[in-house]
Amino acid sequence: SHTNVLLNMPKIEELVKVRQFASPWHRATINIIYTNNWLNVMLEKRAGAKQITLQQFNVLRVLRGQYPNPVTNNLLKERLLTKTPDISRLVDRIVSKGLVSREKNSIDKRAVDLLITDKGLELLQEIENDMMLDDVLPENISVDDCLKLSELLDKFRGVMDDLDY
Repeated sequence: SHTNVLLNMPKIEELVKVRQFASPWHRATINIIYTNNWLNVMLEKRAGAKQITLQQFNVLRVLRGQYPNPVTNNLLKERLLTKTPDISRLVDRIVSKGLVSREKNSIDKRAVDLLITDKGLELLQEIENDMMLDDVLPENISVDDCLKLSELLDKFRGVMDDLDY
C-alpha cells in the first residue's frame, strides 16, 4: 500500500513548478524549505484551533519539560526552535491566557520565573498528538523511513549545526 501512496504524491518539481533542478542538492534544499512551510501551515492551523500559536505551543512544551522548576526568559530563548526577538511579548500573551504564571525571581530581581499552569498542562495534553501529526505521519511514512529521514537531515546539516549560520 506504501507504493500506492507514493504514486499519488506530487513530486517537489510539480509543487514548485520546476521542470528540473540544477542539482540533487538544490532539489533537496527546495524540498526541505517547501516541506518546512507545509509543516508550519498545518501546525499553525492545529494550534489555532486551540486559540494559541505554534510559537506559544513550543513555549508551553519547554516549560512542561522543566516543570516543576521555573524557567527564565533567557532559558526559554535558548530552548525555542525558532529564534524569537520579542520573547517578553510572547510570554505576555500566554500569561494573559492563564497558561503560564509569572513571578519575580527570588535571587535576581530583574529576572522573571515562568511556570506552566494546570490549564497550560491540560491544553498540552489535549493538543499534543495532533501537533506531533500522529494522525498523518504514520499514514505517509514508516518508522524506519522516519529514522532514516532524521539521520539524513542531521547529515544534511553537517557541521554547520550550531544555529549561528
